[in-house]
Amino acid sequence: MTSPVSGPMQQVRLIIVGDEILSGRRQDKHMPKLIELLSQRGMQLAGAEFISDDRDVIASTLARSFAGPDAVFCCGGIGATPDDQTRQAAAQALGVPLRLHPEAERLIAERTADTARRSGGSADMSTPENQQRLQMGVFPEGAEIVPNPYNKIPGFYISNHTFMPGFPVIAWPMMEWTLDTRYKHLHHLTTRVEHSFLAFNVPESRITPALEHLEQQWPGVKAFSLPSMGSGRPHIDLGVKGEPEAAAQALAYLRAEVERVGGSLTPPE
Repeated sequence: MTSPVSGPMQQVRLIIVGDEILSGRRQDKHMPKLIELLSQRGMQLAGAEFISDDRDVIASTLARSFAGPDAVFCCGGIGATPDDQTRQAAAQALGVPLRLHPEAERLIAERTADTARRSGGSADMSTPENQQRLQMGVFPEGAEIVPNPYNKIPGFYISNHTFMPGFPVIAWPMMEWTLDTRYKHLHHLTTRVEHSFLAFNVPESRITPALEHLEQQWPGVKAFSLPSMGSGRPHIDLGVKGEPEAAAQALAYLRAEVERVGGSLTPPE
């Protein structure tokens, strides 16, 4: 197995490919799931992109992504129908040919035979239908397979990018396997916490200087401010995230600042 790129700048990102997501015909479920899986391992998502099925769009996105050090999960577009262009775009971005991966060929043949035993059909891989199935194992040259416990048809890994289909039932086990094999060295590298509270009777503009000072005083801590724009009692969800001790100090400072500038930590009567 090829070792992934590692280093202090390595982060985890997500790329979602699919016109059906951009048009609203389907809702993305991969980002919240990946955030959950990362959180369980003391990691966090650094960014996500949603792009169309256009091959050139995918290729340009991947070319930029391949140039960086990050661990990237890419969901969608690795099937064998005309709208599936991710495999081809990855090869284009890397400047390598597409090849039928021997292990993918074996696994797809096994899956085809399993299906033939259960539901009929032919296990002869020379038939046009089964030759089309084999296209799902045609990956950029140099790729490694990502195992698929659901139906055996693998995804692939190349240049620190893991490519999976758009189906959650297939993609999510692939995410877990990848995190626990290729990126186990990134688990729980740092302990980070997040604290928040509601502030009342204070406009965001009045507390902003305290947020700016907080990040200067505790450089490893990030502050956030989420004003309520709906009905009910106006408030701001204020908080901090970072290393536990520093975050606790920053939180205490922020709570005190809310009261100092005339705000309240409890809703008005």
